[in-house]
Amino acid sequence: MSLPPSSPIPSSTISPRQTLAGGLILLGLALQVLRLAGLPIALPAVSYAFWLAVLLLWPDLKRGNRRQAGILAGLGLALALVAALGFDADIAWHRLLDGNSYVVAMLVGVSFIGLIGTYRGHSAPPGSAVTGRRGTAGTWLGVHLLGAILNLSTVFMVGDRLRRHGELSLPQLLALNRGLSSAALWSPFFASMGVVMTLAPEMRFTTILALGLPLGMLAGTLSLLDLSRRFDLSHVAGYSLSPKSLLMPVGMAALVLLFHYGLTPGLSIVSIITFLLPAVALASNLPRGPRWTLRRVRSHTLERLPAMRGEISLFLCAGLLTQGLSALIGAATGSQWTLFAHFGAPQAVASFLVIVASAVIGLHPIIGVSVLASMLELSGDRQTLFAFVALASWAVGTSVGPLSGINLSLQGRYGVSGGVMMRQNLGYAGALSGLVVAAILALDIWL
Repeated sequence: MSLPPSSPIPSSTISPRQTLAGGLILLGLALQVLRLAGLPIALPAVSYAFWLAVLLLWPDLKRGNRRQAGILAGLGLALALVAALGFDADIAWHRLLDGNSYVVAMLVGVSFIGLIGTYRGHSAPPGSAVTGRRGTAGTWLGVHLLGAILNLSTVFMVGDRLRRHGELSLPQLLALNRGLSSAALWSPFFASMGVVMTLAPEMRFTTILALGLPLGMLAGTLSLLDLSRRFDLSHVAGYSLSPKSLLMPVGMAALVLLFHYGLTPGLSIVSIITFLLPAVALASNLPRGPRWTLRRVRSHTLERLPAMRGEISLFLCAGLLTQGLSALIGAATGSQWTLFAHFGAPQAVASFLVIVASAVIGLHPIIGVSVLASMLELSGDRQTLFAFVALASWAVGTSVGPLSGINLSLQGRYGVSGGVMMRQNLGYAGALSGLVVAAILALDIWL
């Protein structure tokens, strides 16, 4: 997911305000699951629960998160007001807060994976440390495969295990960064995929997977070649996956595909993940009794959910910006203007490069992706092209962006600055961008 997490709040220091916020986040997820089950619950009810939680948790946000989220929300409201007052647009104010609510519900659902089996909290997944190229390759692959399901928490699982051998070196930090960020190219469990599926609901996921997964593996090969050339890896400790550690990620992916193509074909993957992961988490705990299960859900609600304030606030505020910008563009142009008359390979390449460049100067890719989507009118196959551009921008942009979630997290946990990570990743980002451009050209021909 590569957004900056906050540390879980110890239960002994939880305030009534944080308790209420955690309950509202859980309520938002529950309401969304009930909507997916067919109950007549309006989306604004879900959105209001999440927004109220953000307001309650606003004082706990880090200064950078608060500033970025505040700017996004302020711009979104200002653009909507300009559309209403300057162009006499009919704004559905009660729906203005709905942007990205689907994605936030999915993120909250994914968080429950921490209640499954040995992945509780930040305990290290099974595996052993090895050195050299094999170890570095294992670090990248472990973070990539486990992170495709468990998201950013995997970086800390693997990183903390490696730190038992001493403070993390630059090659280890770069392997952690690149292993996670490149999973955004294909993982259906990433926030990037959730955003893209919301913005481009007619995208063909199987096409994205067929292109993004091999490209992700190429990103790993590129990383290993780059790190082997620039560093002596002979004494660099790495991580080796065990077969047991792959069972849960592979099983979850198989379940999602089973529901999507067999049991509930009418639901999007975002919707399936939203209810499936919490359901699996509850089912895995119920054999130990209802009281045990309720205690773990309560702990998760009070400690982990309020700690998601950074992710939730950023996605909600970015959604508000998208809503406001879309309203203004529609009002000013009569809903007839689009950034490109046709979204083909040249336009896709230009969009990708601009979003990556904006990430280098400190903007999260979700901002560029959301703004781009608000200025496009795309048909079915063009939505697939847009989706790939958005995911690739996210994968490259979060690896190199000094203020991306993964780099901020590495800085907070292991002490490496975002500026160092940016400089060390520039060559990698340039080479991966070349592969992405080639993939965009190929995808445009394929479609």
